Amino acid sequence: MNTIHVIAGLGVQNGGPSYSVPRLAKALSAQGCTTALYTVAEATGERTDARALAFPQAWAATPWMSLLRSSPALASALARRVDNVDIIHNHGLWLMPNVYAGRLAAKARKPLIVSPRGMLAPEALRFSVRKKQLFWSLFQERAVAHAAAWHATSAEEAQDIRAFGVGAPIAIIPNGIDLASTIADHADARPRRTVLFLSRIHPKKGLLNLISAWSRMAAQRPSWQLVIAGPDENDHRAELEAQVVKGGLCSVKFHDAVYKEDKAQLLASADLFVLPTMNENFGLVVAEALAAGVPAIVTKGAPWSGLKIEDCGWWIDQGVEPLTAALLEATAIAPLVRQKMGARGRAWMARDFGWDGIAARMAEVYAWCLGEGDRPDCVVMD
Repeated sequence: MNTIHVIAGLGVQNGGPSYSVPRLAKALSAQGCTTALYTVAEATGERTDARALAFPQAWAATPWMSLLRSSPALASALARRVDNVDIIHNHGLWLMPNVYAGRLAAKARKPLIVSPRGMLAPEALRFSVRKKQLFWSLFQERAVAHAAAWHATSAEEAQDIRAFGVGAPIAIIPNGIDLASTIADHADARPRRTVLFLSRIHPKKGLLNLISAWSRMAAQRPSWQLVIAGPDENDHRAELEAQVVKGGLCSVKFHDAVYKEDKAQLLASADLFVLPTMNENFGLVVAEALAAGVPAIVTKGAPWSGLKIEDCGWWIDQGVEPLTAALLEATAIAPLVRQKMGARGRAWMARDFGWDGIAARMAEVYAWCLGEGDRPDCVVMD
């Protein structure tokens, strides 16, 4: 079948979707689907996948218009292609490319799949709430009203979609992950051990709680350091650095954003990974850490209950107290124990999160939306 995937941007600063969407398209191609990936060019021209068709952004120099990532060129290109398309798959919300995809699917009577990519989570909806309400009423609601199905990367995200008022079928299919070739060596006798946070430095990631927790346990773990790495958003890093200075926490280090091989090396250098997030629809970086053989501490704002089931990490309540307790426990265990935990996590990623299986499930959903075959087990109706 022929599929089109639409996403507003593929720059690495956009987080997980900059990897997962092109990788899904590639995996679908391996399953026999013809896939085309459409996006809007980043201001820097940087993209994660050179095969994507990137179109220029209109009104890029107009402050409030540039935020919408409008691209008439993208809309026109989609319209020229639509007659030869079976499925239109939109990734994300709140931007004009996401509207173009929905409008075109409705006009051409093609099945539309909507992947909100975490943008309907309560925490996400609290940011720029009035702008999102206005955009929904003016553009987005009508663009997704006739979607054949929505796609959630976890059961928790499916609940968020339902809570928003969406009644369409929802396919629950996680993101996939490629196993890292560079793997953590916990047996290495280095003098300093590392707890790594690697994600966007954003208020919703729970970093203020992390620094508070670290301040409570750092004196008990003098051979450990906390590294906070990632792109800064809303000048949140300065707020965190001020808290570190105020607490006299010399064992907390900040690291700029890293990508590709540098990111793989940083993950492999860690002894533990931590994501104290308020909310994630999936949390791709958790999968990346596990694929690198690093045990993870993750709050219940992310759908990673399997950390406990697979015995490869800690899935904890939000807040400073639970985070402090988990950090103390995780940093107290022997390196060999962490090595075994990391190996279990990596095996879990290989077993349940391989891209071939993920793409096969998505292709089944596409076929069902086209009236071919029974409803896949991953699709929920209520």
